[in-house]
Amino acid sequence: MSVLNGKKILLGVSGGIAAFKTASLVRLFIKSGAEVKVVMTTAAKDFITPLTLSTLSKNPVHSAFFDTENENELWNNHVDLGLWADLMLIAPATANTLSKMSNGASDNFLLACYLSAKCKIYFAPAMDLDMYKHQSTKNSIEKLQRFDNILIPATSGELASGLVGEGRMAEPEDIVQFIEKDILATLPLRNKTVLITAGPTHEAIDPVRYIGNRSTGKMGYRLAHQAANLGAKVILVSGPSNEKITHSFIERIDVKSASEMYDIVHQNYTDATIVIAAAAVADYTPATVQDKKIKKKDAKLQIDLVPTKDILASMSKLKKQQFLVGFALETDNELQNAIGKLQRKNLDLIVLNSLQDKGAGFATTTNKITIIDKQEKTTEFPLKSKTEVAKDIFVEILRRL
Repeated sequence: MSVLNGKKILLGVSGGIAAFKTASLVRLFIKSGAEVKVVMTTAAKDFITPLTLSTLSKNPVHSAFFDTENENELWNNHVDLGLWADLMLIAPATANTLSKMSNGASDNFLLACYLSAKCKIYFAPAMDLDMYKHQSTKNSIEKLQRFDNILIPATSGELASGLVGEGRMAEPEDIVQFIEKDILATLPLRNKTVLITAGPTHEAIDPVRYIGNRSTGKMGYRLAHQAANLGAKVILVSGPSNEKITHSFIERIDVKSASEMYDIVHQNYTDATIVIAAAAVADYTPATVQDKKIKKKDAKLQIDLVPTKDILASMSKLKKQQFLVGFALETDNELQNAIGKLQRKNLDLIVLNSLQDKGAGFATTTNKITIIDKQEKTTEFPLKSKTEVAKDIFVEILRRL
């Protein structure tokens, strides 16, 4: 999966022959998992139709502040579009558009969106070779780079004029790769390994029965996805779960029992920078597993249980460079119990959630947490989606790294 997955991309198309390439560009962004909205200058519509780009992006294409054909429609809000985007790309960026961008002109809808954007902005110039070499164009590009806009350089090749030289817009595939590499280079967990456990464990009683708990793995999977979005190589050790994850930075290893999870965790522990034990590991397992299904009888059934290996405690004893995070799900004396676990298991952070809080705990899409660090400083968070909770947890981790 691309680092563009889930990104909101605002594509600005200005009026040059290279505008025809934006159809492929939109398709590649969509294929990468991004959401795309397109704004065009009026001149751009001479080279590619809004219908083509709206069909490919599955979003309306805007080129003016008002739709003159529909007098009842509200104005197109350039500010909302500028704030919506995670990144903006202007491609092709003609000499005219570059000059206006660098000087703060705002005489069309695309430029108004550009000036309203708070996100990272990329621009891919496209023009004839003499225009590209002209000092005024060079000045515009240098000025835009001083504004922290990012240049995707033009390439050399045959141009619309029939001349051959520099000024050709980069190919759509190269533009996408350029943006992906640029994003990766700035991600805080790039070249780091994050080990995460998730879900329940199932402790076998016989071939058809087991001891388990109500964990679904939702929180651990959201944490894995967030770590991957931050550039980490993620090893997700998952107990039985119906959760799905498809991110190229995540290696999912499925296990069933606490013993299997213990072994896989320790095989991957040494190289990890961050370890998050989000799994709800069984505390006990049957002393003996029957090889045949136990038949129902009128008499009481007794099953001898023995403690499972404590995965988190064992990791704390081997801890070197690892930043170790545990979870505590409590029903009473929540804070005291969580601090006790933090201290006993030599954790850097512990994430506390209480079954007393509505919307927290197992099998929900939301969670309400309190994060406690080694100095016993507590940070409470309101009820949020587990996706947002995962982001909060990594913010706290990165602060301490």
